[in-house]
Amino acid sequence: MKIRYASALLAGLAVLAVSPTAAVAQATSGTVTPGIAIANPSAVVAASAAYQTAQQQRPTTYKPQIDQANARKAQIEAQLKPLIDKLQADSKAANPNRAALQAQYEQIQQIEQAGQAEIQKILEPLNLSQQYVLEQIGDKLDAATQAAMDKKKITLVIDSQSVIKAGQVYNLNQDILTELNKAIPSAQLVPPAGWMPRAQREQQAQAQAAQQPATAAQPAKKAPEGR
Repeated sequence: MKIRYASALLAGLAVLAVSPTAAVAQATSGTVTPGIAIANPSAVVAASAAYQTAQQQRPTTYKPQIDQANARKAQIEAQLKPLIDKLQADSKAANPNRAALQAQYEQIQQIEQAGQAEIQKILEPLNLSQQYVLEQIGDKLDAATQAAMDKKKITLVIDSQSVIKAGQVYNLNQDILTELNKAIPSAQLVPPAGWMPRAQREQQAQAQAAQQPATAAQPAKKAPEGR
């Protein structure tokens, strides 16, 4: 029952499951239907110089938060160990008290959940940094894709994850990656104070717009006509 928390963040926030090296393989020679290509945007972003550099820099820049999270994790595990040991021992009794066992289990679960929330709060700056970097790169991805398409005379790009099978001659990843690295060789790692991801900014703007009172123009009243 070891505490489960945002270990992916501590490992450098490697949230993209696609292998950049494999997914951004250079297209090989061969016959290709003109004007069509496939690409994996997530893999291109993960392989970009800006993303890779940020991944290397983040553990150093945010070392205090990572150390704090690791220390707190160790404290919580130390707190849980005797409780878990007691629960395991009591459950092996000849006639275990099921109500008591349930209460012990719930106590352990509450501590685990509170610990996870606390550690995620500590690591929130890392998560924001990750999203900030991804947003900067994402803002350049469309233009980089279009530039790669123009150079290869491509008119249709299909997400490779939606394709059952295709030859590497259709793979446009490396061409997009080249253009993306030109457009954004590096990204700012630390977001400005108060920065929020685009989705949150849009939600906030929508909420503020909904709170504003309607200001529909009222028709002007006619003056009473004299007799």
